[in-house]
Amino acid sequence: MALYYNLPVYKSSYQLTRMLFLATENFSRQYKYTTGQQIKNEAMILIKNIYRANKALDKVPQIEKARENLEMIKLQLRLTQDMDNLNLLKFVEINLVIEEVSKQLTNWEKYSKGKTVSMPP
Repeated sequence: MALYYNLPVYKSSYQLTRMLFLATENFSRQYKYTTGQQIKNEAMILIKNIYRANKALDKVPQIEKARENLEMIKLQLRLTQDMDNLNLLKFVEINLVIEEVSKQLTNWEKYSKGKTVSMPP
């Protein structure tokens, strides 16, 4: 088992989290403490689920939770961009990292499902 902080998916997720924290600093006051805080919380939970998946014997449930966190971040980010709290360039930049993390989680999930050993009846 690799240390979680050496995993490429962890490194990309950490980069995403850092980008989100910096991006939410510029949100209007109305959204900074609502949607902005929710985005940051979801990013932290994403990292926690990556840690838990790395630690678990059956990694798939935690990877699925991490993918759900990523989808919520995508939804909230799009909403903030639609509400003019995030410029288009920053939105695209963050979404490129989101896609990178998504691909890594999908591949990790496929690999983990292939390694799952079923117990005989």
